Amino acid sequence: MSEAEYRKPQSDEARSVFDPEITSEFAIPAGLAVPRTGGEPETTSEFAVPDGLDVGQPAADESEGSAFSLPSTYSARQAPVAFTPADGVPVVSLIKDLPWQDRMRTMLRMPVTERPAPEPGPKAEEGGPAVPRVLDLTLRIGELLLAGGEGAEDVEAAMFAVCRSYGLDRCEPNVTFTLLSISYQPSLVEDPVTASRTVRRRGTDYTRLAAVFRLVDDLSDPESHLSLEEAYRRLAEMRRNRHPYPTWVLTSASGLLAGAASVLVGGDLVVFVAAALGAMLGDRLAWLCAGRGLPEFYQFLVAAMPPAAIGITLTLADVDVKASAVITGGLFALLPGRALVAGVQDGLTGFYITAAARLLEVMYFFVGIVAGVLVMLYVGVQLGAHLNPDAALGITKRPLWQIGASMLLSLTFAVLLQQERSTVVAVTLNGGVAWSVYGAMHYAGEISPVASTAVAAGVVGLFGQLLARYRFASALPYTTAAIGPLLPGSATYFGLLAIAQNEVDAGLVSITKAAALALAIAIGVNLGSEVSRLFLRIGSMEKRRAAKRTRGF
Repeated sequence: MSEAEYRKPQSDEARSVFDPEITSEFAIPAGLAVPRTGGEPETTSEFAVPDGLDVGQPAADESEGSAFSLPSTYSARQAPVAFTPADGVPVVSLIKDLPWQDRMRTMLRMPVTERPAPEPGPKAEEGGPAVPRVLDLTLRIGELLLAGGEGAEDVEAAMFAVCRSYGLDRCEPNVTFTLLSISYQPSLVEDPVTASRTVRRRGTDYTRLAAVFRLVDDLSDPESHLSLEEAYRRLAEMRRNRHPYPTWVLTSASGLLAGAASVLVGGDLVVFVAAALGAMLGDRLAWLCAGRGLPEFYQFLVAAMPPAAIGITLTLADVDVKASAVITGGLFALLPGRALVAGVQDGLTGFYITAAARLLEVMYFFVGIVAGVLVMLYVGVQLGAHLNPDAALGITKRPLWQIGASMLLSLTFAVLLQQERSTVVAVTLNGGVAWSVYGAMHYAGEISPVASTAVAAGVVGLFGQLLARYRFASALPYTTAAIGPLLPGSATYFGLLAIAQNEVDAGLVSITKAAALALAIAIGVNLGSEVSRLFLRIGSMEKRRAAKRTRGF
């Protein structure tokens, strides 16, 4: 073809054949033979069996086929024969006279599809409950429980109980350290409704905590007729009610607690008075800092200074007292035993995020106490105060005094926790029993203090859970104050004193011992509670499934 003929106008088809730059990117290259097939070769299923792969058909009784097996449809006529095990089909038994905590824990650990539907009761309004208002009430109740120091598992159980009491069975509560959320899905084809609430303020008031538990118990009772408006009214009354003890009683209780703790570590009457004065002064300074808006870290730092300053002053004045007992007694009133027990309990029950946050809070409080005491100890060492760590030992010959001091310590601790007056006597006796067990094992039996503390804390948890189940209430008011005599105040002080005297190795050993004692207390309390559920009919393992965990894989 000549150049003139090539430049002549040609049709599109001819140009696409002869022009090499006008071609499709999907065109088949020249020289490549592609077999032609009928139909639509480009339109195939992604589950189609590739050519050349011979896949055998599954047997008639085969329940699972290959990944490349042809899909099959289900037919009720061709369904296999129903099979019933020899021991029958397991049925979840939820006896109505059980505490609502056990029933709700049982259902929370079950899949959503296996949970029994709630029975329609008179509390369900016509046309169904108002879902947003029920979720709001649930979150407000959970907020009070979590802010009061209740464990995450019990908060979830309470939230689930409130929702089920108003007919919302497909609910999933979620609890973290500062955030509460709950989701309700009416059915598998409807959009879920989700609400959340942030916990910004925390306060210790076990009287309010007990009132919330009674409200949840009334809501969970199928025979009660507590409407949504009545529940809101009772919740508002709980928020408006004042604390059961005035401020001067709380300050006096703080001083008596420090004095009783000083007697536990070998102090006499003078030491008792000095420790009480230091603790009360520290309590007033902490209240002053709280009124000015300072964080709790600085409140603990300031509150730890007066007991240490009084002990050092008595040493510099050559007064024949055990300054170590004065400082140790002041530390007992500040150690965050409540937050420690709640943090370890959350970790043992699988709420690791909440447990980590609570333990981090405990660490900050402890660092604040350490900073306050260390400042005063450094000042005392520079002024020439001779603080002897062995001066607070030698306390094995006063068992009656120790038991009485431990009971007084538990009593005052219960007052500081704002407990109901009806629970103070029980927790006081529980604290005396705990110290008796510890003293019998450690001083008489010469068993290690960590093991003795763990067993004594287990007894506290067991008795506290029994008392709580007898009254269908929370176990915290019966256990938290009772562990007061077991708190590692002396080990903490000796570690800080050694660090102040440039004996860092000995100080770290003592601080590690204090941490081991604290963990022994928390684990012992939780283990005692679990033992009560394990052997009691109302808390057997048959009714409370544990979460299945893997072993590292």
